[in-house]
Amino acid sequence: MPINPDAVGHRGAPVRSSWTSTDSLLYAVGVGAGQEPTDPAELPFVTENSMSVDQRALPTMAVVLADVSGAFANIGSFNPVMLVHGEQRVVCHSELPVAGEIESTSEITAIWDKGKGAVIEVTAHAVSTEDGSALFDLVMSAFIRGEGGFGGERGPSGPMNAPPDRSPDHAVSSVTRPEQALLYRLSGDRNPLHSDPSFAAMAGFDRPILHGLCTYGFAGRALLHQRCDGDPGRFGSIEGRFSSPVFPGEELTTEIWRTGEGSAVFRVLASGDRVVFDSGGCTFSA
Repeated sequence: MPINPDAVGHRGAPVRSSWTSTDSLLYAVGVGAGQEPTDPAELPFVTENSMSVDQRALPTMAVVLADVSGAFANIGSFNPVMLVHGEQRVVCHSELPVAGEIESTSEITAIWDKGKGAVIEVTAHAVSTEDGSALFDLVMSAFIRGEGGFGGERGPSGPMNAPPDRSPDHAVSSVTRPEQALLYRLSGDRNPLHSDPSFAAMAGFDRPILHGLCTYGFAGRALLHQRCDGDPGRFGSIEGRFSSPVFPGEELTTEIWRTGEGSAVFRVLASGDRVVFDSGGCTFSA
């Protein structure tokens, strides 16, 4: 059957997920951490036994910990090749431990009719199974081509988190490795679009593309170091829109504008001038 607009409000069953110190290290390397092995700012995220350095987890690792599949159960059927990640938001309520267990509950919070496609919004809440405290919330949207036209509301549109009309305060560049997508997929996202050339060709690409959430992780690292002095405990939230695919091996530049004591807007460019992630916003504590 096609997309079911009545799926809004459907909640998946609570799902428990656990991770280890090694998982935290693997995620960090998967989003480009450690390219400068002697950089003291990166050591807490890529090693667990460096002298006088405590291991810590990157805040954006939340995106690979919460399970949102249960919420999708009632949205109907669609061709997965036609699904594109639209927007992503992470709100951190406390610092992620380097190892732990969460219980996450996901819900379909919106289905918008965009004419040529449908936008599905899913919200997930994650709490620690140790003490029940809130760890983080996720809000993600996916655009499914060819599934619009069912007569629903179009939903919100237009710019958000527009950068000021001036040069960015920071511009952080990192080169993705040719095998970056193969590294990142080991953290859980095994979509063949990022590893199988034949599947990528079905989606119109001449080779596998980088996970959008890998680009998101690169941006999160840049924001963490530039606006939080590398302290995950100060990281509040990160959001934005995916606007263009990235191919492994491309250079990513995160441009950051300060907009207040505890906020910034940003965008990510690939290969110098192609915007691949925009409408970015970040909050943090002093």
